[in-house]
Order: sequence, then C-alpha cells, then structure tokens
Amino acid sequence: MLKHLFKMIWNKKKQNSLLIVEILLSFMVIFAVFSFGLNSYSNYAKPMGIDYEHVWAINYNNTLETKNADSLKLFYQGLVRNIKAMPQVLDASITSANIPFSNSHMSTGIKYKGEQISQINNFWVDENYPHTLNLKLLAGRWYNKADHVPGQQIIVINNVLKERLFGNADAIGKIFGNYDDKNKIKIIGVVDNIKFDGDYQAPAKAMYALYDTSAYHWLSKILVKVSPDADAAFESRLYKFMANSLKNSNIEIEHLSNKLTAYNKFTLVPLIILSIVAAFLIINVALGIFGVLWYNINKRRGEIGLRRAVGASGNSVSYQLVNEAMILATLSLIIGSFFAVQFPLLNVFDLPSSVYVIAMLLSIIFIYILVLVCSLYPGKQAAAIYPAVALHEE
Repeated sequence: MLKHLFKMIWNKKKQNSLLIVEILLSFMVIFAVFSFGLNSYSNYAKPMGIDYEHVWAINYNNTLETKNADSLKLFYQGLVRNIKAMPQVLDASITSANIPFSNSHMSTGIKYKGEQISQINNFWVDENYPHTLNLKLLAGRWYNKADHVPGQQIIVINNVLKERLFGNADAIGKIFGNYDDKNKIKIIGVVDNIKFDGDYQAPAKAMYALYDTSAYHWLSKILVKVSPDADAAFESRLYKFMANSLKNSNIEIEHLSNKLTAYNKFTLVPLIILSIVAAFLIINVALGIFGVLWYNINKRRGEIGLRRAVGASGNSVSYQLVNEAMILATLSLIIGSFFAVQFPLLNVFDLPSSVYVIAMLLSIIFIYILVLVCSLYPGKQAAAIYPAVALHEE
C-alpha cells in the first residue's frame, strides 16, 4: 500500500511539488518562530540579577564651568552624599550611561592566552554600585575607596565572562591583557549576571571598571535606590534638588521598572512580526492543502468510484487521501530538517543547541497536525462518494 502511494505521488510530482515547497517554507518559518520564542522564554526564566523595582535613574549633563578634576570629584561626591541623606533614599551611585534597560552600550575587548575576545560590555562604576542594585558577588570582592589609586589595573567581571575565560576554574587573581595586550589587568571579583537588555535577552559578557577622577567630566547617570514609599512628591523634591545643584542642566528622572517594560516591548516586536508572518503563511498552507486535496477528489472521482465498486470501504478511501497528504508532509519535513539541523551545528545566531532541537521537534509536530487536520475533511468527502454516481459521471 505504501509503495502504491509513493508511486501515485511520483506520477503527479509536478502537481505535488508546489505543495511540498509550500509545506517546506511553512516549516522553516515555524521553526524560526519556535526557536526565537523558546530562546526568549528561556531567557525570561533566568533571574534578572538585580533588584530594579525601586531604583530610579537621574539623567543629567555636566554644566559646571570648572575643568579641575579634583573640584568636580568633590562636587559630585558631595552631591551623592546629599542625595543619600534624603529620608527616602537607601543608596546612590554615579555610573556610566549604559545603565540597565537603557539601550546604551559600551563595549571593549581583551586578550587572554593569545585569544582576542570582543563584544564585552564595559561599565564604569563606583563602590556603591552593587548596593544600589543589590548585585550579588559570587567570588572575590568589589571595589572600595582604597582602590581609587591612579594606574591601578584591577577589574570585576561577570559570571558569563568568567566561564568564557576560565570555565569552572577560579578567576580571582587571574590576569589578562587589554585588546592590544599592552596593559595587564587583574581580576579581583566575579559578580552575578545581569540581564541589562531586558527579560528576553540572555546576559552578555561584562566587566565593571572603577572610574577615576577625570571621568566626572562625562559621567551623566546617578542610580538612586529608594524606599517603597517613595512617591511622586518625593520625586519632585529630588528633581528640584538636582535642578538647583546643577544649574542649566537637563534633569530627567526615570524608573528602571518603566524602562524595563518599554525595553521588553521593543524586544518582542521582531518576534510578533515573525509570528504574524508565520500565521499568514500557515493559513495559506492550510488553504493550499485543503484546496489541492479537494481538487484531487474532484479529478479522481472515477478512480474513487471504481475503488468503491470493487469493494473498498469509505474509510479506506479516506485513509488513502490522508496518507498521501502525510507522505507529502514527510517529504517536506525531511528536506526542512536537513536545513534546520545546520543551525545548531553551525551555531547560527549563537543560540543554545537545545533551543534549536526542541524548536525543530515542535515544528515537525505542528506541521503533521496541520496537514492531518486539513486532510480529514476532504478525506471524509471522498469516502461519501457513491460508486454508481461516480461511475455514471465518468
């Protein structure tokens, strides 16, 4: 029976080739949707790495006329002390512009054992940074005031970079070079990973450098950890304090929770667009399968009537048409699986191999269910053809 079905499909290869290509394209698009969807869910399930709910970001620009680095340092340290002295402020930290969920990135590269590693997120921070965000220290230590020594080459890295460089080995005390391998940098601490790019993006390689006095010229962010009872009235007082302290500066206060919500929506846009495209394609494939099978029934009424006349049951006729559709789907899936397997083998888009494997299996199941559902009704219609009527029409 199976050999007979293959022979019938081969004899109508030109007619079936378009349907095979259509199912193949649907499989690849669904595979892409499942891959990105599963990866997004996997990233969403990972912990954020920080407490952001009651953290505000103060945006400002340096409008002080003095160019003296020490004067700027004294001014901004006093500014942070005054902010921390407010009753509803728990901690505060001056940092570089690439705060969490800001869509601002600063990247750098390093060299370790002759290998250059690029695309490392570089953050300029102070000693208050982990307390403000409740960042977890995994090994070693964070910076302290004694580390503010010019020319001191020390660094704190996150766990992603630590595993990339050293695997399961201890990273504390290890030394690597900058991108040109001229300056040697010593690791003093390893911190937990932070999903700086929102819930749906995986934590990336990161290193946290302690900025020096000259950085106050260009630093423009203050992270403020507030108590849960901090309201709009307190936010207004904080804004007025900053406006009075930095004359002619553009002051803006943002909540990290709101920034996360906006960033998540931005991240989901490509997945939503891809899902809409996939939905339209699935509808077209379903209509195509349904139409082709319906057309086959009308073209093969004589064949179906003859089979019924020689004793074939309605169920066997229906079973034959459903099997033909499933064989066409199988041929498409074999081709599609060949291309899908290349994604984990070639590490395309740098996604985990398990994501591709699960996405491929779900896509195969989805296509089979789609083809089965679309072929059941035409198969039922074929089973309802009476032999005498079909043969009379012929």
